[in-house]
This record gives sequence, structure tokens and C-alpha cells, in this order.
Amino acid sequence: MKPNLKACWHAMITALVNAVLAVSLMLLVEFAISGSFQMPEPYLWAGLLIWAVIFVGQFWRQRYLCKSNEPSGSAQKG
Repeated sequence: MKPNLKACWHAMITALVNAVLAVSLMLLVEFAISGSFQMPEPYLWAGLLIWAVIFVGQFWRQRYLCKSNEPSGSAQKG
């Protein structure tokens, strides 16, 4: 269970950082085009979707990395 929690934590942080950066970039482009920092609702949905996709991918990757770094019982007996 511990590798799953560790993988979930790492995936959540990675997804959150990437989603915040993506929404910030969208807002920066919106400001460059319109001249105001309005937060349209689709940007929030896009940020949520980006977070979800990155979270799922990173969770699988981190879970695999955490499980592969655990010492196995047969390797310690020799």
C-alpha cells in the first residue's frame, strides 16, 4: 500500500504543477490578445482536464518506479 500512496503523492504534485503552468500560459496568451486577465470558464475546465490526464499517466509511472525500487525478498536472502 505504501508504494501506491507515494506514487499518488508524486503524481498529484506533478499534475498540479503542470496544470497551473498550462492555465498560466493560457491566461498569458489571453492577456496578450485581449489586454485583460479574465478567467474564462473553459480555461478552468481545460486545467482540470490537463490535471486529470497528467495525474493518471504519472500515477502509473510513479507506481511502477516505486515498486521497482523496493527490495525483493529473494535478493536479500542471498
